Amino acid sequence: MDSAISDASTIADASAISDAPAQAPERTPLADAADTGLKIVIVGGFGVGKTTLVRSVSEIRPLNTEEYMTQAGVGVDETTGLAHKTTTTVAFDFGRISLNETKVLYLFGAPGQERFWFLWDRLFSGTLGAVVLVDTRRMSDSWYAIDRLEHHRTPFVVAVNRFDDDAAYFSLAEIRQSLALPEHIPLLDCDARVRSDGKRVLITLVDHLYKLALAQETTT
Repeated sequence: MDSAISDASTIADASAISDAPAQAPERTPLADAADTGLKIVIVGGFGVGKTTLVRSVSEIRPLNTEEYMTQAGVGVDETTGLAHKTTTTVAFDFGRISLNETKVLYLFGAPGQERFWFLWDRLFSGTLGAVVLVDTRRMSDSWYAIDRLEHHRTPFVVAVNRFDDDAAYFSLAEIRQSLALPEHIPLLDCDARVRSDGKRVLITLVDHLYKLALAQETTT
């Protein structure tokens, strides 16, 4: 398939993501006419919900590289605030959404622990854009993701995954200030477990990419 492209009309087709529940247990075949792949990476801190987001929106059973956490990770992985987490991604998650007969969106969820950050630069290769998931209980975990995306000049949006046990509810304005996000970078709330929320996050990214592509066309 073609590498990720910046043509504005192609990007805009991503709004066709279905609201219907994901058919994860089924094997949805890739259309024979599919010839354009669009790559999006989902990044963020450890336990922020990247695997959950990929699962909620993928039309196929996602490829997950989750393993059970063991005593070997004690003192290595920062698990403060993640008392109920028992598994962790050790490579990446992979999901797929068919936009139409020819265009396919590929989702890659990056591992969050610092010891796996060396994988991120490879995952960013050929990426059209990215979603940074944020957990307000562990806000500082988001800084590295934002820094690497800015380093690679990869467009991104920031989605705040609201957890049920988060007692301190920070507003989007407070989060934007904490992360030093410029006003032109979209910031929104979501529940990574809910497909419609996942779709809204992806469409927000697509709209952002569309505006950037149009702006680039008008200046060339």
